[in-house]
Amino acid sequence: MTSTKTWQYKGRDTTGKVVKGKLDAASQVAVVSRMRELGLSPVSVAETGTGTGLQREIELPFNKGVKLKDLAVMSRQMATMIGAGLSILRTLKILAEQTENSTLRKTLDEVRIEIEGGGSLSSSFGRHTTVFPPLMIHLIGAGETGGFLDGALNAVADSFEKEVKLRGTVQSAMAYPVVVVGMALLAVVGMVWFIVPIFEKMFTDLGGELPLATQILVTISGNMIWLGPLLIVAAVVFSVWWRRNKNAPEVRALLDPLLLKLPVFGEIVSKIALARFTRNFAALLGAGVPIVLALNVVGEVSGNSVIQQASARIATAVREGCPVAEQLAHEPVFPPMVVQMIAVGEDAGSMETMLAKIADAYDNEVEATTAQMTSIIEPILIAGVGALIGAMIIALYMPVFTVFEQIN
Repeated sequence: MTSTKTWQYKGRDTTGKVVKGKLDAASQVAVVSRMRELGLSPVSVAETGTGTGLQREIELPFNKGVKLKDLAVMSRQMATMIGAGLSILRTLKILAEQTENSTLRKTLDEVRIEIEGGGSLSSSFGRHTTVFPPLMIHLIGAGETGGFLDGALNAVADSFEKEVKLRGTVQSAMAYPVVVVGMALLAVVGMVWFIVPIFEKMFTDLGGELPLATQILVTISGNMIWLGPLLIVAAVVFSVWWRRNKNAPEVRALLDPLLLKLPVFGEIVSKIALARFTRNFAALLGAGVPIVLALNVVGEVSGNSVIQQASARIATAVREGCPVAEQLAHEPVFPPMVVQMIAVGEDAGSMETMLAKIADAYDNEVEATTAQMTSIIEPILIAGVGALIGAMIIALYMPVFTVFEQIN
């Protein structure tokens, strides 16, 4: 049996424009035949990976992931082109050529090949769940079934753009505290590693017994030769482990309930998860996705295992004929305001509108809460860093004061 290979081709369409792409085939002859079926005049065909030097495609290690912003831009552009009458294959071709993300470009090429083989857009996206979230797949599937694919893609773009804005709000609010804490740690490590040894030599020349605080600093400084590399290795190992396991069900099941119970940050985490839940729920219902399937999907993409488990229980009860609001009231993670508004929307037949209003309200609350939290944290961090550095300086000068007292 002949093995299938991936080929990089270049050809000209009927207008003379140069078109590049990839195809899976057994031989160059098969690729040329397929290109002619697509209306392309072959210019060159080469097996992927045979290029050398400047002709070889460069894969940057930091360009592997596909960000939500990339998907939002892609969805908006895709909706515009499909709404203008372009075919899905032509649209995917254009998107793959103009995207700067190598992973997304490769995935779009694979999706295009799968559609050429007879698959649908949603089923082809569904084979790449590491790139395309479940929300996107189900919305596109509903758009294909209902004949409003461009509208579904616009709904995907709207949802992702709001999510990106919400994340940006939180990240910008947390940037200052993270920078301050990082600089404080660097300052402490620098003092312990470089300054304390200088004072230690001076203390040895002066003689006498060192105060307890100074002894602690000197001991830590003396052990930094092995403690420092150990901490760096531990940080790297934890970072690698966290990157691989942060989305594991057992990790989320342990961590998410603790995050919701944090004094200040727990409220923000809860509001972000609820905003994501209600916004995506509204988008799915607006696209015509069945309510039980929508509940399972929004629970999965909520980013919080507590809400995911609650959403699964609600979906099971709704499948048996229970009202949504009634089941929401039994889940402590959903505040009474959310339950009451959804109950009103359910009775009036406007649940989608109510869910969108709840999402907008929580988006505004998150923005206001993060701004308020930042204004409170800033002076606390400054005072804490000043107290830490000041305590270290006092500990270093305490032996000097003791010597002066002995001299007097």
